[in-house]
Amino acid sequence: MIDRYLYGGSPIFVADRGFACWNVYAHAIEKGSFFVIRTKDINGKRLLGVGNLPGQMNQWVDVILTRPNAKKKRLHPEWESRYRYLCKAVPFDFITGNHPEYHMRLRMVRFPIGEGIYENIITNLPSEEFSWEQIKHIYHLRWGQETSFRDLKHTIGTTNFPSKSPQSIEFEILCRMTLYNFCTIITMEVPTSKKTEKWEYQVNLSIAIKICFAFLSDHMGPGNVNDLIRRYILPIRPERTYARQLRFQIPTSFAYRFL
Repeated sequence: MIDRYLYGGSPIFVADRGFACWNVYAHAIEKGSFFVIRTKDINGKRLLGVGNLPGQMNQWVDVILTRPNAKKKRLHPEWESRYRYLCKAVPFDFITGNHPEYHMRLRMVRFPIGEGIYENIITNLPSEEFSWEQIKHIYHLRWGQETSFRDLKHTIGTTNFPSKSPQSIEFEILCRMTLYNFCTIITMEVPTSKKTEKWEYQVNLSIAIKICFAFLSDHMGPGNVNDLIRRYILPIRPERTYARQLRFQIPTSFAYRFL
């Protein structure tokens, strides 16, 4: 996606922990782009070359990536602490026979989000223009994608599919995304005039989608769709947080495909 970007300027790519790897950083740097990527503690330790991470920090780190682990093959033995070994199983597109080492300069920002809880961000944004508070805000801008994925996966139901072939599953995903767009357009047209001194209100999207399902399935009873959706509203709590719930996920059986 970084290599295919053709709109010019200096974009900032924002990504979650699954994209925190050397190859992604290098592609963005070679493209002349910026990035803000959340990372795990273990990746932060590898970047800094330490056993334990400090508390809040905002630090630039210079690293040299190389395939051979032998010290005698290093071009800069005086910078031993900067070297990071990449095994052959780790993909990296910029180490070749003519260029056995790759120099990279990254900035790691670590800030608290709760009592004893820290978030790690790896970026290449200049520290003189972007403070750690601004980087925190930039990463928070992608939260709408997380809530959208949650609605697509659970509310619409793109977790399990009755189809078996990849083409049929792709068709099901497109159909459910079209259905999701239809439901959100209907929901956006529903006015929510209720307001108190403490909260503003929004439509309960899960209930609204169920009402739209009933409407499209011709199972809707008497009454207007917008009026039914308007009955189910929720207060907007912008500062509300929940503790991350880690659940053990068992493999999904395919028995649901048989009727």
